Amino acid sequence: MIKKQRKPLLKELTPREIVKELDKYIIGQNAAKKSVAIAIRNRWRRLQTSEQLREEIMPNNIILIGPTGVGKTEIARRLAKLVNAPFIKVEASKFTEVGYVGRDVESMIRDLTEFAVNMLKGEKAAEVQDKAIRQAEERILDLLIPPVRRKQQDSVPNQIDNGIETDENKATREKFKEKLRSGDLEERMIEVDVTTSQIPAMQVLGPFNSEEMGMNIQEMFGSIMPKKTKKRKMTIAEARAHIIQEETQKLIDTESAVKEALERVENSGIVFIDEIDKIAGERGHSGGPDVSREGVQRDLLPIVEGSTVLTKYGMVKTDHILFIASGAFHVAKPSDLIPELQGRFPIRVELESLTEEDFFKILTIPQNALIKQYTALLGTESVTLEFGNDAIREIAKLAAQVNSQVENIGARRLHTIMTTLLEDILFDAPDKYSNTTINITREMVEDALSGIIKNKDLSRYVL
Repeated sequence: MIKKQRKPLLKELTPREIVKELDKYIIGQNAAKKSVAIAIRNRWRRLQTSEQLREEIMPNNIILIGPTGVGKTEIARRLAKLVNAPFIKVEASKFTEVGYVGRDVESMIRDLTEFAVNMLKGEKAAEVQDKAIRQAEERILDLLIPPVRRKQQDSVPNQIDNGIETDENKATREKFKEKLRSGDLEERMIEVDVTTSQIPAMQVLGPFNSEEMGMNIQEMFGSIMPKKTKKRKMTIAEARAHIIQEETQKLIDTESAVKEALERVENSGIVFIDEIDKIAGERGHSGGPDVSREGVQRDLLPIVEGSTVLTKYGMVKTDHILFIASGAFHVAKPSDLIPELQGRFPIRVELESLTEEDFFKILTIPQNALIKQYTALLGTESVTLEFGNDAIREIAKLAAQVNSQVENIGARRLHTIMTTLLEDILFDAPDKYSNTTINITREMVEDALSGIIKNKDLSRYVL
């Protein structure tokens, strides 16, 4: 018997390969890319060590320092997608100290676990998709052409015999199967048994809500109460989607998926804590919001250092989850965080502000570049959008200029400039520009934006 090889928790990418992949979406910020690439490779290295030593190797959590819009969140998000790791982004300012009204810090681990379970169920569903489609097809055929059976002539006496399918019935089913696969029956109406919930909506009252407890009351009662079905008319197209989903759920081993999800969270989960500078403040103040901010930091300590959190899927250890924090740190400094929390984030990387050349590259190089996005969007209206090199240079120059004069919002400034530049074209495209090619020139960029750029008060509102 051949032993089934276990799927690795992390994709085996070298740091250089990770940086190369990140380069496809993020311009510059080489120091940050290098740090996160090393952190991810170290997680893979840890899993190759002996089991005894593996528990002792802790992740080096990272703080990314830099203004908004320079790629902090994008680096973490793309990284998680790249290595197929459970990932969640949270904002530190949304959490409150235990005892205050609001979300507690443990909820980030519960959310990460929920994401991982859904992620694993999605992967398992993809594995059984073909089988689910075949089974759904047979169920629809049963509704269209119920199997007709005849008794076997030479059946053994006193033996249960369900008979065999008649040749005529089999031929009819095959004919309908071909029509079903070719899409000829999509609009035909059939009656399908649909499972309905008998549990009314419930609200949990008291000092703890169900989210805080990591439990879902609806699910708990739903597993106890008997399922009820009712017949519902729908088209074959609708029925197919519904039945495939039902068959997929039957084929998935939920217990195995949950177990693997918990393992993936504990060994390769990534939590991105944005706006960590918002909970940092000069220590020594008494009263006011500073108490709550410092309280959130203290609540974060055990989670980041390593503790066990109760989720509705079981206990989750946070010892080896990678935490990446980020903040602009315009007012506060990393040293304003409480010393214990600073020690939990030993790697600090400063991201650089974007230059005019960076903006030009952002507009042209990444696979999801804004120019490619707008070209694709207008392509759906049969409008061909072409940008001259000089026009792109001018857009980059104006973005850098506005960021230096108003508020520096990094690459997000390109969104405001591109929307303002293409506003009329986007509005008139279906009526005036169908089946035409529009060339965006430097002159067009200047005409559309130079007046706004020169008027600082106006640019504050428009751009």
